[in-house]
Amino acid sequence: MARIVGVDLPKNKRGEVALTYIYGIGRSSSRRILDKAGISYDKKVSEWDDNELNAIRTILNEEYKVEGELRSMVQMNIKRLMDIGCYRGIRHRLGLPVRGQSTKNNARTRKGRKKTVANKKKATK
Repeated sequence: MARIVGVDLPKNKRGEVALTYIYGIGRSSSRRILDKAGISYDKKVSEWDDNELNAIRTILNEEYKVEGELRSMVQMNIKRLMDIGCYRGIRHRLGLPVRGQSTKNNARTRKGRKKTVANKKKATK
């Protein structure tokens, strides 16, 4: 099993797809990495030799922020927005959608489960 930046890559998948298991690398980034390393997209991870693995590791270390480093950078950016008190930071703090989505009917992923509010009782005469 190939291990790159602390992630075990599945050995039965194509290289292009297997690299996307690393946080911060998508399809286009994985293609770019494989092009620089001189590896075919269709070559399975189990067929990679040590030279190819080392080439991928060096490319990732030199040019990309991935895994823990990227996660901490994203968290620091969110914390900065919250500290300066801008609109996006306030939305993060309140747990509401940040990018302008409507919250009247949807947005359950950000808002969490429904909090049912009881109706007011009618006054009896």
